[in-house]
Amino acid sequence: MGLTALLLTACGSVAVGAGTPPPSSATAVPPALLGTVWDRLPVKAKRVALTFDAGGNDAGLAAIEQALTDARVAHATFFLTGAWTRAFPDGARSIAAGGFLIGNHTDTHPNLPDLSDRQVLGQVRRGRLTIEQTTGASPVPWFRFPYGAYDARTLGLVNGRGWVAIGWTIDTLGWKGTSGGQSVESVVDRALVGARRGAIVMMHVGSNPDDQSTLDADALPAVINGLRAAGYRFCTVAVLLNTG
Repeated sequence: MGLTALLLTACGSVAVGAGTPPPSSATAVPPALLGTVWDRLPVKAKRVALTFDAGGNDAGLAAIEQALTDARVAHATFFLTGAWTRAFPDGARSIAAGGFLIGNHTDTHPNLPDLSDRQVLGQVRRGRLTIEQTTGASPVPWFRFPYGAYDARTLGLVNGRGWVAIGWTIDTLGWKGTSGGQSVESVVDRALVGARRGAIVMMHVGSNPDDQSTLDADALPAVINGLRAAGYRFCTVAVLLNTG
């Protein structure tokens, strides 16, 4: 699946099941996409991107997939770590089979600025290989820094291997759980109040490790309905390939 197919997945459903060969690591991206972490999509239409990080457990995945299916939202992006993919291979394959765009969230979710160049590149490479070998789909060229932590060195290393760095406009804070003072209502409120053209919404697949709440998954139906009621439609981060 090359750039043409990735463009189609931005606002049109493309199946990427286990039989789909992964693209080459040399997949070219527009130079305009490098040198920054994209925290908002440069779109003219009233669109937002729903993104989901998978690095903990899979407690909310079934509910998230069901909510997206029920609402007929084919355009969402999942950032997987290699460790999560190894722990929950069926979940990873389900995401790919659903036609959702997949990105690389490193292998074990470390703070990359604390690592050496070799370690950073190893994290990126192992995460990619695990995702490809498990799902048959490739995360190239989409990458999200763990914790959103990066510096000029780590961004340069990632960009130098052809990865486009994706941040977020809205952190729903669902990952904090009820023990962190959050609720389904607070997640919905943050998503809707922060919505704007090209917004990237970050949510999480797993549960809070202390209270086991899955606030992002529980809030997702209301988030989708609220955004639609406000006139927004959904896309993946692959719309960035139109830039440049």
